[in-house]
Amino acid sequence: MDKIRVLLADDHAIIRDGLKQILADTEDLVVGGEAANGVEVMHLVREQEWGILVLDISMPGRNGLDLIRMIKDEKPLLPILILSMHHEEQYAVRAIHAGAAGYLTKESDADVLLGAIRRVAHGGVYITENVTELMIRGIRPANETLPHTALSDREYQVFNMLVMGAGLTEIGAELSLSVKTISTHKTHILQKMNMSNTSELIRYAISHGLIEASEL
Repeated sequence: MDKIRVLLADDHAIIRDGLKQILADTEDLVVGGEAANGVEVMHLVREQEWGILVLDISMPGRNGLDLIRMIKDEKPLLPILILSMHHEEQYAVRAIHAGAAGYLTKESDADVLLGAIRRVAHGGVYITENVTELMIRGIRPANETLPHTALSDREYQVFNMLVMGAGLTEIGAELSLSVKTISTHKTHILQKMNMSNTSELIRYAISHGLIEASEL
């Protein structure tokens, strides 16, 4: 039986090592390659054929949502499963809309992960009931749309980092953007969400389940 070749993309080596151990105990899955950043992901996607890409949404130097779109433009048949530290409320719907076939948090059990990898690799979709509800809730009249859904993908990424306590310099370094660019994004975020400061963004994020107070 030919094994499904899995490409693991995560910037933390310890996460990749843990995933490799989980997949090593299976008879139908094999880790064929690893990537620690977006550049490595695109190189491996272009150079080899894969049964599935297991991708962290927060890859250094590139918006993970942009990375999904780039991959789907070049390899539209490559199944992508997102495995992220971010709660489903934060990125799942956007990842699915960008082209991912599934979304899991890193808190998921190994059996759930393996089931999701197999389903997505065989052409299926893996989303939880919570993500399904989030997608349904997103189909609503424009006047009922929540403010954060109006943000662009890059703005939403900056929004999430701001509400988690990151400063402009830290965000710029993480995203390989200038502090001035991050400051501009912050201004647009505040304008679109009709808020005046980061504290209001944090309260909004907590009240809408985008983050939990215990995470701060």
